[in-house]
Amino acid sequence: MPQPEAGAAAHAPAPAAPLLSEDGIPSWLHPVANAARTVAPHQLSRFLPPERGGRPAAVLVLFGDGPEGPHLLLTERAGTLRQHAGQPSFPGGSLDPEDGDPRMEGPLRAALREAEEETGLDPDGVRLFAELPRLYIPFSDFVVTPVLGWWHTPSPVAPVDLGETARVFTVPVSELTDPAHRGTAIHPSGYRGPCFDVRSALVWGFTAGIIDRVLHYAGWEIPWDRNRHYKLDGGA
Repeated sequence: MPQPEAGAAAHAPAPAAPLLSEDGIPSWLHPVANAARTVAPHQLSRFLPPERGGRPAAVLVLFGDGPEGPHLLLTERAGTLRQHAGQPSFPGGSLDPEDGDPRMEGPLRAALREAEEETGLDPDGVRLFAELPRLYIPFSDFVVTPVLGWWHTPSPVAPVDLGETARVFTVPVSELTDPAHRGTAIHPSGYRGPCFDVRSALVWGFTAGIIDRVLHYAGWEIPWDRNRHYKLDGGA
């Protein structure tokens, strides 16, 4: 990629912030958009941001539509990473200074940038339509903003850096709502939370918690057996 000339960065205008808009999203996404307007942080997680501190981060909760109907885009983290190795997750990561204010446009820019860096996603094919309240991940000290997007023009996706991302895949919403694919993950640390056994992956932790609450508040949840347990190993 061509590098800017010396001094150019100081005079270059900041990139336009991607704006949130529900224009053009399909009708089946309206329940998700409606829920995002009213849901409170404590309705999504018991782990809420501290008054001070925490590292700002964002994830892209990206809905698309394919041969199997509506789906979500997920990644599988590389098994060699120090934190959350091998876990399925939403594309995302820490905010960079150039992303902007963490309480304003920063999470929107970061969610798209990280998704592009991890999966090769073309951000021009994504409509950001809502944000969920900021949540906290104590293990990594991240204050995370989930950013909701509509993948109106799908682009090819694949791991960009295998040292960071092992796999990029989509999961149909119909599988996520199917009680046969749902259960409760139990970690040796004492953690218990919803999980999804889909596409040769066990989705648990923060990512599963967001999916679980989105399904619930969008009215898509189907009663499932919370006594179906998936025991996790000691890895984080």
